[in-house]
Parts: sequence; C-alpha cells; structure tokens
Amino acid sequence: MSNAIGNRYEFLCLFDCENGNPNGDPDSANAPRIDPETMHGLVSDVAIKRRIRNYVQIARDNTMPNAIFVQQATNLNRPIVRAHEETEGGLDTSKKANKNKVEAARDWMCASFYDVRTFGAVMSTGPNAGQVRGPVQIAFSRSKDPVLPMDISITRMAVAEDVKGAKSSEDYQKWEDEQPEDELRTMGRKSIIPYGLYESHGFISANLAQQTGFSEDDLSLLWDALLGMYEHDRSASKGLMSVREPLFVFKHVGTDSDEEQRVREALLGCAPAHRLFELVDVQKREGVETPRSFGDYKVTFNASELPQGVQVGFAYNGPGGGAEIAWDTPPPHLGIEVI
Repeated sequence: MSNAIGNRYEFLCLFDCENGNPNGDPDSANAPRIDPETMHGLVSDVAIKRRIRNYVQIARDNTMPNAIFVQQATNLNRPIVRAHEETEGGLDTSKKANKNKVEAARDWMCASFYDVRTFGAVMSTGPNAGQVRGPVQIAFSRSKDPVLPMDISITRMAVAEDVKGAKSSEDYQKWEDEQPEDELRTMGRKSIIPYGLYESHGFISANLAQQTGFSEDDLSLLWDALLGMYEHDRSASKGLMSVREPLFVFKHVGTDSDEEQRVREALLGCAPAHRLFELVDVQKREGVETPRSFGDYKVTFNASELPQGVQVGFAYNGPGGGAEIAWDTPPPHLGIEVI
C-alpha cells in the first residue's frame, strides 16, 4: 500500500513494576510469571499488546480508521460480517466467499482497525476475511534480575454469601443480623513482586507494512502508546507500573549511494536485531544487591558499535504528552550514558 512505512524498525522498551503483579499466570493461580530456572520475571507479548490496544482505544475514541478489533467481551465475527457488508457484493451466506471477496474484506478490516494492520489477525473464524500477518511483533519481556513472587494475605471486611431461601433484601438483612461479626469478613490473597525492571523487544517489518497499510501516522501512534500504555491502565493488582524513558528506536535507513538500492536496504534492514539490542546495557549500580527502584540501575548505550545504515532514536514524552524522538543523541534529562 502506497502510504505504508518504508523502513524496518526494532525497538527496546524498559518498564518496571513496584509492589504489584505485572502479568499474572492463570495456570498458577494468577501468580506473577517467572522463569523457574532463573527466577527472572516474564511478561507475555499479549499483555503488552493489550495495553497498546487500550491506549489507542482511548486516544482515538475507538473510531475508524483507528478502531480496535480485539475488544473485551465482543464477538469478533461481527466486524468481519460488516467487512463483507461494506465491500462489493455484500454478505452472501449461501456460499463460501471467493478469493477476490476475501481480499476485499481483508483490506477493509486493515483500513478500519488499527490493531489488525499493526498486529495482524485471524479473520477466518466465520465469514472469511482471511488472515493478516502484522508488521509489529513483540517478544516476551524478561526482568533484568530475579524477582521475588510474594503471596500476600488480605482481609475483606465483608462477605458475598448467596443465602439459600432468601427472596428479598429483607431476607438478606435478617440473615446478616443473625451472624457473628467474625463470620461477616473473609480472607483473600494477592500476588505481587516487590520490584522488577523488564526489558521488552519489538520488531516492525516494512515488508509486512506494505501489505496492511501500516503508515507513518500509525507508527507515531505506536510510540505514543508504548510510552503511555500504563498511564491509563492502573489497578491495585498492578501496583506502580511505569515505562522508563527513553524508548530505544532503531531505524534502518541504508548506506548505498544508489537511491533505489538504499530504499531496498531500508526495507530489508542493515543489521540483525540482536546486535542492535545488545547496544543497550542495563546494569545494577555499584553497591546495589537487591534493586528496588529504577534509580538502582545504570543505562548505557554503545553508540560506537552502531552498525552503518542504522539510525538510533531516543523516544520520550514531549511537553504536549505525545512521543518525541531525539535522533542520534539522547537529551541530557534522560540520564543515558553514551559510549
């Protein structure tokens, strides 16, 4: 698609959690996810994408072309049906859609929903709108140091008893008046970690962006969402979660003197992603054994090893609240040491 981005990107995001549960595991009583061999904390890619979706939904009023496809408590087949209704030929339930009709519905979904053209989607679950491989992919995040999962006991000063035989609020009041005071409270549990600093890696394919129409405006919104995703997702269970500036952005720009070849280099990339991520070094400060804040860490960027054809940007929240990117040199207030 003509308005799609033409450069490959990678990004590295640091975020932390203080006295909360950054990502509960439903298979382990919602305890914080950990690597059992190293005790490093984990946060799933799905958890990060959910926060990005939530931010975009708020920031763009959940309206097309930046509506959100994967929403809580919805039937995903409903917008897929609408994609067929809105494209040439309408919805035909009597037979399977042909290839051209599926492609038309797929293109409509990409044009209408931010998360479809960003993360991709499987849309063959009812009326067929095909499948989309999204240009933006995010790996599991891992804490820089081991975390300590804790199971905290809490007291709830009330109960939620389903009183048998009660047919009115007066019956519930009568039952309540007959109970000993100690029987009208209950115990609960809350899983937290005292502190953890996590590193997240993301990848943006310009090639796949051409197929979904992921544009420069979409990219700008992604940076906004990554920097602000926890500011609108507060809960007691999450504790204090914060994205720590800057967001490290690696943009592939190419090196060839021939413009056509340089465009191709920018599309395909000029260095492996792991080499770029290794340029960011996050270490505990001298004398710190058990980190309990972001200030216990030192962040260093090795600019001298940056491969040719790759430009580095340091994204941060600007005065107006949106993301701003300082290319090549981080602003002093970010506290990043460049070597």
